Amino acid sequence: MIPIPFRHRFIVFDLDGTLVDSQHTIVFCMSQAFDAAGLEQPDAEAVRGLIGLKLEVAVAELLPPDLRAMAPRITGLYREAFHARLSGPDHDDPLFDGAREVLAALDHPELLLGIVTGKNRRGLLRVLEHHGLQHHFTTLKTADDGPSKPHPRVLQMAMAEVGAEPQDTVMIGDTAFDIEMARAAGCDAIGVDWGYHHRDQLYAAGAGVVIDRFDELEGAMTRLDGASQ
Repeated sequence: MIPIPFRHRFIVFDLDGTLVDSQHTIVFCMSQAFDAAGLEQPDAEAVRGLIGLKLEVAVAELLPPDLRAMAPRITGLYREAFHARLSGPDHDDPLFDGAREVLAALDHPELLLGIVTGKNRRGLLRVLEHHGLQHHFTTLKTADDGPSKPHPRVLQMAMAEVGAEPQDTVMIGDTAFDIEMARAAGCDAIGVDWGYHHRDQLYAAGAGVVIDRFDELEGAMTRLDGASQ
């Protein structure tokens, strides 16, 4: 067996914006929800900037303070729009280039893979089943399991579930929320530059490395090892 060339044994992925390009679905459904509530549709860039947070947290952030009491209603309208869109014949949230290949490359007895996402469990399982990826992951943590990113609790729960320490763990994500969560949990973090936050935001949040393609991941993890020595 070829040994793993880096120290991290628990590799945790974000979902939306990291493995799956779901921005068009999320922006569309958020616009539909606000419209159904009789409100002006939010700016698409603002919506993309909040992907990764719990849905109800993101909705509240998009509302002016005097309308935040409407967040539960709009959250429900979003879910209605989302389920309607899923039933459409042309719905697809595609994997980012290299996502399937990198998960296959990390299929090794010495490694454990997990997901920590702002999606609820039902949505996560639907995506994994659609793309045939569920067998790669030892643990799945979602918005149903605890507070929204960047609070570290859900990531800490994932580590406890697989028996990993912070120094064994690296979080891979596309938003500052992912990076801040990882750093708050005492873990290393790698940002990806194809998602919904800019690379300068990822570095500012504490990313040790930001990659441009999935085939750079192994080299990024090796660089983190060197930086820790």
